[in-house]
Amino acid sequence: SPKDMLILVDVSGSVSGLTLKLIRTSVSEMLETLSDDDFVNVVSFNDNAKNVSCFNHLVQANVRNKKVLKENINMISAKGITDYKKGFSFAFEQLLNFNVSRANCNKIIMLFTDGGEEKAQEIFKKYNPDRKVRVFTFSVGQHNYDKGPIQWMACTNNGYYYEIPSIGAIRINTQEYLDVLGRPMVLAGEKAKQIQWTNVYLDALELGLVITGTLPVFNLTVGHDGKKNQLILGVMGVDVSLEEIKGLTPRFNLSPNGYYYAIDPNGYVLLHPNLQPKPVGTSIPSVNLRKRRPDVQNPKSQEPVTLDFLDAELENEMKVKIRQKMIDGESGKESFQTLVKSQDERYIDRGNRTYTWAPVSKTDYSLALVLPSYSFNYIEAKLDDTMTQARFLESLKPERFDETGYTIIAQRKYCKDLKQDDNGTKFLMDFIEFIDRKTPNDPSCHTALINRLLLDAGFTADLSQNYWKRHLPPGVFARFVATDGGVTRIYPKSAGEGWTESNETYESSYYKRSLDNDIYIFTAPHFNRTGQETPEAGIMVSKAVKITVDGKQLKPAVVGIKIDVNSWMENFTRATTDSSSKCKGEICSCQKNSKDIDCFILDDGGFLLMSNQEEYILQIGRFFGEIDPSLMRQLINESLYAFNKSYDYQSVCEPQKETKAAAGLRSVYVPTIADILNVGWWASAAAWSLVQQLLLSITFPQFTAAVEKEDDSSAALAKQSCITEQTQYFFAKENRTFGGVLDCGNCSRIFHAEKLLDTNLVFLIVDSKQTCLSCDSAPLIQAEQPSTGPDPCDLAQNPRYRKGPDVCFDYDPLEDPGDCGGVSGLIPSLWSMLGIQFVLLWLLTGSRLYPS
Repeated sequence: SPKDMLILVDVSGSVSGLTLKLIRTSVSEMLETLSDDDFVNVVSFNDNAKNVSCFNHLVQANVRNKKVLKENINMISAKGITDYKKGFSFAFEQLLNFNVSRANCNKIIMLFTDGGEEKAQEIFKKYNPDRKVRVFTFSVGQHNYDKGPIQWMACTNNGYYYEIPSIGAIRINTQEYLDVLGRPMVLAGEKAKQIQWTNVYLDALELGLVITGTLPVFNLTVGHDGKKNQLILGVMGVDVSLEEIKGLTPRFNLSPNGYYYAIDPNGYVLLHPNLQPKPVGTSIPSVNLRKRRPDVQNPKSQEPVTLDFLDAELENEMKVKIRQKMIDGESGKESFQTLVKSQDERYIDRGNRTYTWAPVSKTDYSLALVLPSYSFNYIEAKLDDTMTQARFLESLKPERFDETGYTIIAQRKYCKDLKQDDNGTKFLMDFIEFIDRKTPNDPSCHTALINRLLLDAGFTADLSQNYWKRHLPPGVFARFVATDGGVTRIYPKSAGEGWTESNETYESSYYKRSLDNDIYIFTAPHFNRTGQETPEAGIMVSKAVKITVDGKQLKPAVVGIKIDVNSWMENFTRATTDSSSKCKGEICSCQKNSKDIDCFILDDGGFLLMSNQEEYILQIGRFFGEIDPSLMRQLINESLYAFNKSYDYQSVCEPQKETKAAAGLRSVYVPTIADILNVGWWASAAAWSLVQQLLLSITFPQFTAAVEKEDDSSAALAKQSCITEQTQYFFAKENRTFGGVLDCGNCSRIFHAEKLLDTNLVFLIVDSKQTCLSCDSAPLIQAEQPSTGPDPCDLAQNPRYRKGPDVCFDYDPLEDPGDCGGVSGLIPSLWSMLGIQFVLLWLLTGSRLYPS
């Protein structure tokens, strides 16, 4: 069951040194036992009590909040005297505050201290008379304080008492409290046997994203005293791959801009096209016996995949309402206009979407379907005639590329035995050979998917043969058509050989944007920072094909051209300076390389597509805020452009490099006599790391240095999960004409902007940048960059809606509170332990001293 946990940390002067380090580590490990279903806060106390962070109440135990708490825990210092009354009063007041979002189930106080004399009895009597709040106490470090009072606190308040004498005892003792919390579940019997589904996570066996359904296993035995056992033996579970779930859904019947998603009671998505966590790290990090490198992670151990629905999409009021209704298990349907981020994350479009949602039976998930208006219906190809199938398949063959155009097909799962291949031409040839041999109606094949592909191959071949053989217009070096069925044809063949767009139309930015806009979409090439011309330098112009069947609108394909940048510039400047042309007005001043006037054509994302200045030609595709920042800011102020800032919580970044101090001896942890006498210490990582380091330094003096060097090279290649920030720009108003004066203090620049009809372009004419150099030159950055994300302290004050469990097992009057912990740890003979270690050293070093 979910938990409301208040961690109470003693920071009086007596816990300084090693004890304080143990407490910091213990609290961090305790936080790792919590999931997003839990709520937590950490409070420190001595003769006064206060929150260790900016959180002044319980907050959701998500990755970002736990990170804030851990960072602040590592900054606490020890001073003053211990006052348990102050600490517990503060803790109970916060734990019993029901005016904030919380789990509303297991209420827990975790006390980490080195011991004390008082029991704070009056505080427990005042705040916890019915013992509904469990108190767990942890005696940390090696000391001679009386442990009776803090053991009494745990036993009197349905908790448990633990001892953490050394680092080796931390992990097991910070997890065993879960057995105590499980007692009411065991006593509840069949009522508690409910399947619990996890959040999405990356499977350790590299099976991709999975969710797990778990069911507790109880010990149902009865003791000699007739009492029922209260122990959970464990859990059994089953992993469900999200890829398997996706395979059951009709993705290619929804159109490229249609999709489905599912969320859990926390509002996190488990299915969504934008749920794409990137692998962290490059490989399993090399072992380093000298130091621990937390910045080196491997793909099997990255942070949990928790992406909120409102972070997966661009948030608006309607989506907030839909999210809440889905969490509450309601069904519904809403149609509205929303902002949609493009596939390449450079643009934002306005699209009409219909959201339909309903709860998933026997789970706490909710499923939704999102469709644009042109996706309510789809084309189902019925090609029963094998001759027609063969003719359409023939049009895909590479030897026909000269007449039908260079052809690419989307790499979909057409047949179980058809292998995917990164080489598009090879995959096409494998597909043709496979279908020739098996036929589309083979049981191992997805017949509907293949028939739709063949249908699209047929009509696109007719298009290229009947209309594209004519000479290309000046400045146009390619024609193309792409379809929902997964066929892309580029004419002539030579242009297709340099095609850089995605083979999958459902994942192609230009394709999806064209469907959402009933205009000609000009797409800027991705800016090439090397300044060298590439096949990508052409500008793409595309438009959706709209058809109506029985009164139902469909958009099954996109057609377009690619135009040469230099030819476009020549045609534009020739038209504005030719005396015989009909050019009138300001636009006629756009002479090539004019010293007085700058002319630009920008797209709706603020990217440069054309200029009358040759110096800008190599910057085609660059964001205008980096070319003329002050003018771009003015266009935003005039509401020609608006912008939306969003965060990507699934990014990976280069790890921060550690600063290397001057060479010197590394600090080594020196165990105390008390540590050596404790069996737990010899099982700890610190003990065995120290022993291994000693043995290796004796037997292989150069080994540890070599390992460390290898680890450094591994770290250089690794990646860290991080947050990145990106800003997209889009047309703010429907107005077509804009103008004004850019005031730069010592000078000014007059500008005029005009949107071009039936396109996503705006023409801009302005006094030359060189005529007024005092304008603000600080660039506006559109590209993705590392970020700390929104302030977690602000988010905690206004948490998003979530829903706790319908049933909570946190109390049972039959629970036996007698088992509440005691002194742990065996104390063996000092001489026997030392003797064993010397024998081990002799055995391991003998071969080196006396070689055979």
